[in-house]
Amino acid sequence: MSKQIFGAQMSLRCCGTTKPEVTTGPCWQVFVAMSGRVSEWPTYTWPTSTDVPTPDQRREALSELGFALAEGAAWEWTEDTGPEYHPHPVRVALLAAVKVRPLEGGAA
Repeated sequence: MSKQIFGAQMSLRCCGTTKPEVTTGPCWQVFVAMSGRVSEWPTYTWPTSTDVPTPDQRREALSELGFALAEGAAWEWTEDTGPEYHPHPVRVALLAAVKVRPLEGGAA
């Protein structure tokens, strides 16, 4: 088993995404922060919705990216406010982070 540990982060993209695929409305997105270009980081985007992905949905998304939660890891949630330059009122943004490890034969 790989001893590498990476950080995965998940957030609600309030105005949709442009990468890896375009969405036209709010959606949750998780990515694994790695070395190299941000555009090359493993990223999973759920269908357009503001519903928080369940723990099972998060596990499945990470698995599809080639990762699993690191031993003893749990999702940690924080609140922030969205940037003032967005075309809608400033709102609370939920962010989640967790330590992950590559699956055997995974993407890392």
